[in-house]
Amino acid sequence: MRLKINRKSTQIFPDSKRVIARFFFNGEERALEVMSKVLAFSDERVFAIVSPILQEYSKRHRNITKILSRHCNKLKKQFAKLEINMDDLSLYQKLLIGAYFTHEYSIESAAFFNPSIIEDPDQTDLVEGEKRIIISFRAVGEGHISSIVFRRAMLDAENNITVLQVGNYVDEADVIKNAIYNKKIFFKKATYAKINPSVLHEIEEKLDDRFEYSVLSGIIKDSKALEKENPDKLMEYNKILWLSETYHTITFSKDTDISDRVIFPISEFERKGIEDARFVKFIEDDGTVVYYATYTAYDGSIIIPKLVRTEDFYEFRVIPLYGDGAQNKNLALFPRKINGNYVMMSRIDGYNNYLMFSDKINVWKEPILLNQHKNWWELVQVGNCGSPLETEKGWLLVTHGVGAMRRYCIGISLLDLEDPTKEIGHLQEPLIIPTGDEREGYVPNVVYSCGSIIHNGELVIPYGLSDYSSSFATVNLELLLNRLLEDKKLEEAAIN
Repeated sequence: MRLKINRKSTQIFPDSKRVIARFFFNGEERALEVMSKVLAFSDERVFAIVSPILQEYSKRHRNITKILSRHCNKLKKQFAKLEINMDDLSLYQKLLIGAYFTHEYSIESAAFFNPSIIEDPDQTDLVEGEKRIIISFRAVGEGHISSIVFRRAMLDAENNITVLQVGNYVDEADVIKNAIYNKKIFFKKATYAKINPSVLHEIEEKLDDRFEYSVLSGIIKDSKALEKENPDKLMEYNKILWLSETYHTITFSKDTDISDRVIFPISEFERKGIEDARFVKFIEDDGTVVYYATYTAYDGSIIIPKLVRTEDFYEFRVIPLYGDGAQNKNLALFPRKINGNYVMMSRIDGYNNYLMFSDKINVWKEPILLNQHKNWWELVQVGNCGSPLETEKGWLLVTHGVGAMRRYCIGISLLDLEDPTKEIGHLQEPLIIPTGDEREGYVPNVVYSCGSIIHNGELVIPYGLSDYSSSFATVNLELLLNRLLEDKKLEEAAIN
């Protein structure tokens, strides 16, 4: 008999009105033609066109003039080809040219799903039993491009969930390429990205053991100048630069609400999306709190797992993950070290749950098989649904299982506190099965989560509904833990 769960009535749907203003470039030849025509306009004509644009879009974007100016500045190479000095242009000329190279993108017009819950750093001014939480989502827009977005919400004493109103604008972050790279680690990762080995060797020989982005960029620029008639080699040089761009720090303005902030793909290696962020509140050895998230960067063929670190949700440091254990989706970090090591869930073969230990948070090797698909509802595939949660009886691991008709269900495992390679509990039946309207969506028959929380004696699970929208469910923690241990005893008795 399955455990009783409480499905909440709160449901969050995609909102096509949530838009960002992105740089639009329709090819070199077309760009030069458009710029030439705009530059031929009289000052009066320029003002007549750009003035209503500023008035209309200032209602949709926090600082539209800043955005248009930034997009105009991206055209420095084209201005040089036209032999135009940008400093000679008027402000309105720059803004109008920027407008012709801008388009709005609805970040969540298609789907809003696979949520992850963590405790908000701010827990002030609450009454007993309340908790302020941050929920991350995978938002999908035109072209099925995924990004990471956030909502702030409240849990009351009965674990009813109130999702707070979103802000008026959506902002992309400012991107800062400020990484210092370790050559050995960087070029090992480059081999996983399927970059031509001879090109890698050529560039590697020209770099010091530690190097900055500007140095790498300069070397590649010089190399491309020598190989400008070789398109295949130029592409390999670009791939190295794209990989370097996967290391970055992004910052948001302090005057933004968390619902205003979107982490959107910025590098070619994530141009098809940032998928399924699994956030975790991590406690350092000295008691310091930091927030990490793993996510999957996808370029249409290559998967690169990444790690995000933040202390305040305004600044995020992004780095790739290395090692034989960081080669697929479904990585989820434990909320603290165990016996001096970081611990990470993974699914390197695409089908089973694995566990890894490391003294470095970004290097993962020697994955250990944890549990395989064994029950009727998870025979096709198992994986985690977010970082494990610590309880007095063990690490509570929310899982997903795929069964007949490619139906995704949510299950639970329990791992030993001191040795999480030991599974001490596993539900024989799924906890959540897609039912009714939950079955209908972009990908039917799927329930899926990227991170839960324990509050007021219950496990609170946010979950995506068939890759379209999101909702929430709760289950009594004590009953759940007891059932996990009972089901494990029944499983062992059946084997013996």
